[in-house]
Amino acid sequence: MTAPLAGITLVVTRPAAQAGHFIELARAAGATCVAFPTLEIEQVAIDAATQARLQAGTWDWGIFTSTNAVQYGWPALAATSVTRLAAIGRATARALEARGHPVDARPDSANSEGLLALPGFATMTGRRVLIVKGSGGRDLMRRELAARGADVLELVVYRRRLAAPQAAASQALQRAVGAPGTWVAVTSAEVLEALLQLALPEAQAALVESALLVPGDRVAATARRLGWRGPIVTSPTAEDASMLEALQSHLEGRPATP
Repeated sequence: MTAPLAGITLVVTRPAAQAGHFIELARAAGATCVAFPTLEIEQVAIDAATQARLQAGTWDWGIFTSTNAVQYGWPALAATSVTRLAAIGRATARALEARGHPVDARPDSANSEGLLALPGFATMTGRRVLIVKGSGGRDLMRRELAARGADVLELVVYRRRLAAPQAAASQALQRAVGAPGTWVAVTSAEVLEALLQLALPEAQAALVESALLVPGDRVAATARRLGWRGPIVTSPTAEDASMLEALQSHLEGRPATP
């Protein structure tokens, strides 16, 4: 039986520390993977004023936006009282549960809109909400929860920075994007922007003509705005299995699984 992704080359742009599971799943499905990390993750120190606010009273909700937020944020909450936990995405929920912390809310769609649509977040008057996240990104969750009456604190525990690609990785990217059967997988608009910055000039023309795999219409629209001309397939979420299922569904000519 032919593997579902046999003959496909996947350019994997996740940070190196987070790419292993995706590459493992892709190879098990028959794909060849080219690792080209675009970003690196580094911890952000929490200042004394923020630490004091964290410890001043109980937080009704602690919302973790990613596995990085769990990894870098949970140790900072050692002296913080949080009643309920929410996770954006299955992987984030698993990261909390692996540390022995049950998750009380997780939207089916791994984004801010999904969480804001949950009944438990409809009325937030008098609630104290802690959002554990990386620097930058969208401000939708904080703004909307505050508009619904919550006292919101964003706890920034990590930042992303451009990676420094090795020469071998840049050459492998250049070879891949010029070959048939290559797909470029990106998990966010920030990753896409970093990829376009880091690719060698001689690879740029072939890169933007390549097939692209992205999570959601918003990232797809960003790709078009940035000049991407190749075909784009969208996944419901940025989670590893979801991305690969969307690609497999496209190749087999069937609708993607939500």
